[in-house]
Amino acid sequence: MDALATVRYPGTGKNIVEAGMVEDDLRISGLHVSFSLIFDKPTNPFLKSMVKAAEAAIHAYVGKEVEVEVKTKTLQAPRPEVGQLLPGVKNIIAVSSGKGGVGKSTIAANLAVALARLGYRVGLLDADIFGPSMPKMFHAEDARPYAEPVDGRDLIVPVESYGVKMLSIGFFVDPDQATLWRGAMACNALKQLIGDANWGELDYFILDTPPGTSDIHLTLVQTLPITGAVIVSTPQKVALADARKGINMYQNEKVNVPILGLVENMAWFTPAELPENKYYLFGKEGVKRLAEEMHVPLLGQIPIVQSICESGDKGTPEALDENSLTGKAFIALARRVVEETDRRNAELEPTHIVEVKK
Repeated sequence: MDALATVRYPGTGKNIVEAGMVEDDLRISGLHVSFSLIFDKPTNPFLKSMVKAAEAAIHAYVGKEVEVEVKTKTLQAPRPEVGQLLPGVKNIIAVSSGKGGVGKSTIAANLAVALARLGYRVGLLDADIFGPSMPKMFHAEDARPYAEPVDGRDLIVPVESYGVKMLSIGFFVDPDQATLWRGAMACNALKQLIGDANWGELDYFILDTPPGTSDIHLTLVQTLPITGAVIVSTPQKVALADARKGINMYQNEKVNVPILGLVENMAWFTPAELPENKYYLFGKEGVKRLAEEMHVPLLGQIPIVQSICESGDKGTPEALDENSLTGKAFIALARRVVEETDRRNAELEPTHIVEVKK
């Protein structure tokens, strides 16, 4: 990219990186480098000269031995402006946790399925770019989303499973390889999954966010008007400390995303042979007390049940079984999320997208 930044587009004074002419598909394999240059039209008079200049820059600043493959693309209809990306989506719900390992993705997956079981049109975005888990949880690891032309744009068609439209970076990367991307690349990928996909009409768009507070969260609040956040935590004190940070992030005056409520996951363990017994492995009702302290609703308490783990590994979310103990718990959670979302929409103004200031 540094080498390509030395190539200037005639007449503008900008280099081709500044001008946004380098597509986000740069690949390096040994001494082979490939990337695409974007032009406004196939008949651009500088197309061939820019390709040659880009090749020359790589050879001059990287190495003469590098094999350079430059593809060219012409602009299709532009992506809608921020704020107009998902016109058919009524509610955008971020499922977050301050700490990893508290079962946030399990809650997000089962919440999405439960909402679909209740008759709502649901989309689910796996926004955890570095640790995507939704393909496995929805038994869709072999799915390969394709693009279709829509109003002059090529849009990714989400995978549909159990009545939920779903996209994940996991569909586009090798599951056995670590995703070694800088923050900017991860954020660009996330924007593509949001803005370059055909999500259509949805009642609820669930965002399974990564743990903590990061570039990904900033990109989400700068790209989408998030209706509200659902915070997931275990009752453990360490997890609760991080959950506070997650709540604080959304309640920050510059972000100002309402907290719909908290979910206490792994609230207790009940063995199958002793169904009346409850063992509080991570502490008792810590999330409930935090909800009272922060003056936000407690949306539900989900017990530790072996079938939840097994269902996630098999790709059949527990919410599919509405007659099981945990299935009922997830359906109840979905009803509470609907209730709190309706209350939030009735009492509060729509969320504003966080402005990016340079």
